[in-house]
Amino acid sequence: MKVAKQTNNTGESLLRESIFIIGTVSSVEGRRIRVKVKKDKNLSHLSYRGTTIKNVTVGSYIKITKGFIEIIGKVEGEYIKEENIYNKDYKKDELKISRFLEVSLFGHFDRKDNKFRQGIKEMPLIDNECYLLDKEEFYTLHRFFNNEKTIKVGVLTEEPSQEIRLSIKKLFASHIGIFGNTGSGKSNTLARIFSELFQANVENQNFKKNSRFVIVDFNGEYSKSELITSQKKAYNLTTQNKEGDKYPVKRENIERLEIISVLLEATEKTQKPFLNRAIRNEYLDDDFDNRSKENIAKTVKDILQKADPNLAVSVFTEYFSHLKQLEVNGHNVASEILIKLEANNLKFHSKNKAYYTDKEDNTSIYSNDNLDSVLSTAFPNLENLSVDSSNLGRLKFKIISQYYHEIINGYSNQEHIRPLIGRMFKKFEMLEKLISVESDDLANSNLEIVNLKEVNLEMKKTLPLIIVKQLYDEHKDVGEFENKSLHIVVDEAHNILSSSSDRESETWKDYRLETFEEIIKEGRKFSTFLTVSSQRPYDISATIISQLHNYFIHRLINDLDIKAIEKTVAYLDKLSFESIPVLSVGSCFIAGLASDIPVKVDIDLLPSEKQPKSETIDLEKAWGT
Repeated sequence: MKVAKQTNNTGESLLRESIFIIGTVSSVEGRRIRVKVKKDKNLSHLSYRGTTIKNVTVGSYIKITKGFIEIIGKVEGEYIKEENIYNKDYKKDELKISRFLEVSLFGHFDRKDNKFRQGIKEMPLIDNECYLLDKEEFYTLHRFFNNEKTIKVGVLTEEPSQEIRLSIKKLFASHIGIFGNTGSGKSNTLARIFSELFQANVENQNFKKNSRFVIVDFNGEYSKSELITSQKKAYNLTTQNKEGDKYPVKRENIERLEIISVLLEATEKTQKPFLNRAIRNEYLDDDFDNRSKENIAKTVKDILQKADPNLAVSVFTEYFSHLKQLEVNGHNVASEILIKLEANNLKFHSKNKAYYTDKEDNTSIYSNDNLDSVLSTAFPNLENLSVDSSNLGRLKFKIISQYYHEIINGYSNQEHIRPLIGRMFKKFEMLEKLISVESDDLANSNLEIVNLKEVNLEMKKTLPLIIVKQLYDEHKDVGEFENKSLHIVVDEAHNILSSSSDRESETWKDYRLETFEEIIKEGRKFSTFLTVSSQRPYDISATIISQLHNYFIHRLINDLDIKAIEKTVAYLDKLSFESIPVLSVGSCFIAGLASDIPVKVDIDLLPSEKQPKSETIDLEKAWGT
């Protein structure tokens, strides 16, 4: 019985080999080899035990046996060649034609644990036999995990029966790039992989406690309540004339010299050092309400006592105009003082070097003679002027008080710093609509959506930098890198990761790129991972694209975008690159650490209620045609 069984197994093996063998190696040139196909294997399909097997074509995988070593290659091209040697056995002209395959080698099977391994263990020899992969070998080649937790992302485009699952550990503990033109399925891919992740951990409390995901959403595509997970916090921000949410930012994070100088477009040699002095001034940090009142009174007295002819009388009007914008809502002390200054016609006597006011009896009171009288006459109720310390009020007052302190004492040139003060009110007014400045530790959510759809272009470029910088620095400060992870997702990343934008200053561009390049280079050490999604990879810094670990590449048509991918992505073969412009909607190449080989995958489409809001308008419905 044993002999009969062994005979049957041997016969089966010989039958399989006779069907699956397609040819032999005819030349070896580094990783590229040529395979001469057997004359009887030039059909589109082969028959094996009553079933049809798809024959080898461009894009197929083959196995090359060299003793006990099984080398895996991908067919990247084929050509025919007519044999010059006459053979009397030729009965048909087509038998004179030899078919050759151009194959690129990329890995081998390890039969110890029945796993595919990347890398070439040994090069094949001339006349080594080449085989089609059987069903089990094909499955092994596309099994990109061991005993790890996985998510399903889709199915092979050429073989829909083969589902593609990726290891959660290999995919999400890495930087991810998702690229594709508008309408290629890019948004669905991003939403799909994170939806699968959250679904796989729906009951996992450690996942909710120890991971934090923040999506910077420029177009408002991910704010649907059911998208990814219903248990998320969405910040719908707006700079329009209506109420919106505000993203919480800790005071020390907004009062950074780099952030403020970039936000206010401060010049390097004069305005930036001034801002540094203002921010570092700690006098107002304790007991702000009382000390701000003391500071206002002192500033007014200093101007009066200094009696500097270089300071025009208008300095008071300018000062109280600024304080009017900082005053607590409902209080009108600064407005009343401005009215009083105009009514009393405050003047400066150059000979006596003193300020004075005209009184009804046409006499004058000089500050040298009676300072308190001038204060009560020109600046009534000054002691009740209260500055709003909420949000950015404290920071604005610190900058204003430093400005007047320096121009009163001649430390700074008024003409150098005044333009900065003008920009400050405009920029901070926009920023105050978007953030709330907090002093206490911030409560974290497992998933946060920062919706920037209704934010103007200027703040769209600035706010993500503030948010991402805060997230990264705070995560590093916690120090629990083995247990906690931070995942930053930037959709439409070309908006803030461009290396060639002309819409902002060089200082802002340099700081922005330095921040994200630091995360992409050093983030893994601190369990911080970046996902970027974009329709224009050419506009994104090459440093950032080259440091990504996993790529989902949808259809790209622009040559510059394709070349940007080709320069930086080492995982894709030539055939795959050439296929990028003709990928169908929803199909993409997956390449990187999470997949042992590049694969073309049809990404599963999410249910309509969970799809991002990125669909193209139905014109027939909209126009009623």
